[in-house]
Amino acid sequence: MQKTALVCGAGGFIGGHLVKRLKSEGFWVRGVDLKFHEHAETEADDFAIGDLRDQRFVREVVDQRFDEVYQLAADMGGAGYIFTGENDADIMHNSATINLNVLDACHKRNIKRVFYSSSACMYPEHNQLDPDNPNCVEDSAYPANPDSEYGWEKLFSERLYLAYNRNYGMECRVARYHNIFGPLGTWQGGKEKAPAAMCRKVAEAHDGGSIEVWGDGKQTRSFLYIDECIEGTTKLLRSDFAGPVNIGSDEMITINGLAEMVIDIADKDVSVHNIPGPLGVRGRNSDNNLIKEKLGWAPSQTLREGMEKTYAWIATEAKKRDNQK
Repeated sequence: MQKTALVCGAGGFIGGHLVKRLKSEGFWVRGVDLKFHEHAETEADDFAIGDLRDQRFVREVVDQRFDEVYQLAADMGGAGYIFTGENDADIMHNSATINLNVLDACHKRNIKRVFYSSSACMYPEHNQLDPDNPNCVEDSAYPANPDSEYGWEKLFSERLYLAYNRNYGMECRVARYHNIFGPLGTWQGGKEKAPAAMCRKVAEAHDGGSIEVWGDGKQTRSFLYIDECIEGTTKLLRSDFAGPVNIGSDEMITINGLAEMVIDIADKDVSVHNIPGPLGVRGRNSDNNLIKEKLGWAPSQTLREGMEKTYAWIATEAKKRDNQK
């Protein structure tokens, strides 16, 4: 019998790639989102457009016992959206409401396996002040002190999913994503993440010019290529380990280093100009010891390999956009 999957947030970057992966494995897939994917036709068998904050709509789309449910839907964006403070109420209310609705509907339909995408943003700010030695080991989450309301909502929702495991015998799985990037993601408009923003800025720059980078550029991060993210996600949901567990790369780089890598990939004569802007924490890097121990797997692709593919795609998209002007 054909297996079935529900992907909430299927119109987004990670959701779009996940649908493609599940279809390649022979699943019947229903995608759900507020919008269709911006950069590719969906491969889902059924795609429901609607608002997961609406309980009635959620009950309509969770109308059967899916073998696997992936809950990726959230109100989110890059640093310019999450860390300014201007969107805090929306971020917390919208994402929490989605999680409450989706999880309860799955419980009432007796669906067991639900994946929840949390974020490294839930780690305590005080463990991420040293850009060279951030601590993102899973059990360092408490005492809790995320640096943003986005992180606080993620922490609440992690506990929500694991409480349903304990109280209702569900088999929810929780992953903490660390900066996922790749082709077919948002690359302009203010909600794009750092790798996409760097690629766009470099693609638009001319030799002899410069690109702007927020802060002093010495803040550190790690970035995970989308294919690795999807592999870790499906492995976790099908495992006996509930999490929370990091799904991220442990290859740390400064933001200025990321900019310089993209400039080198593009083979352009462009300099980096640091300006004031929202930063998030000083340092963040995935700790992959737990995922290696529990799943026997960890991401292996280098950042450079992923950035080469991402830059090629964004440079092409930027050229298309300019030609349409």
